[in-house]
Amino acid sequence: MKTRSRLTALILPFAISATALHSARAQDVMDAKSTAYLRDEYRADLDTVHAKIMALATAIPEDKYSWRPAPGVRSISEALMHVASEYYFFVPGSIGAKPPADFGPPRETLPKMEKITGKAAVIAELEKGWAHSAAQFAATDAATLTGKYKPWGGSLAQNAFGMAGDLHEHLGQLISYARAVGVKPPWSK
Repeated sequence: MKTRSRLTALILPFAISATALHSARAQDVMDAKSTAYLRDEYRADLDTVHAKIMALATAIPEDKYSWRPAPGVRSISEALMHVASEYYFFVPGSIGAKPPADFGPPRETLPKMEKITGKAAVIAELEKGWAHSAAQFAATDAATLTGKYKPWGGSLAQNAFGMAGDLHEHLGQLISYARAVGVKPPWSK
């Protein structure tokens, strides 16, 4: 019993501090200047990821676009088209913006997009999707970015970290795919 009391005495202050910190974070209070800064830094990070994904898409030979690491795993073209679909839907959604009117629900649209396999067509979709995201960033007033957004219901900060993390994960996947087919990422030369 004494051990439990000592343990409680040691842990309780940390638990109270964590609860207070969580409550402060849950408020997600940001002024317009910090919201604009966060939006701009988020966009800059996505610009870098996009540039690297485009460099890989360009460097990988077209005959390798159908390569996949194992059965049932996305091929190179499918992984790139998955990124393109995120540019159309999830990146704009992370800042409370909309996909193109003709995009449709992701679960229906992504399988259709993944059927696009030619290098030129894949690169064109990546550019078109990124242009849509860029236009949504340009049209979004930072002052409106303090609320919660669908589809995740998080704040700008939560959505930005989630979406950026996901795109960095796809970049890592594509770097691995490129190296597996003998392509060194162009920026690492």
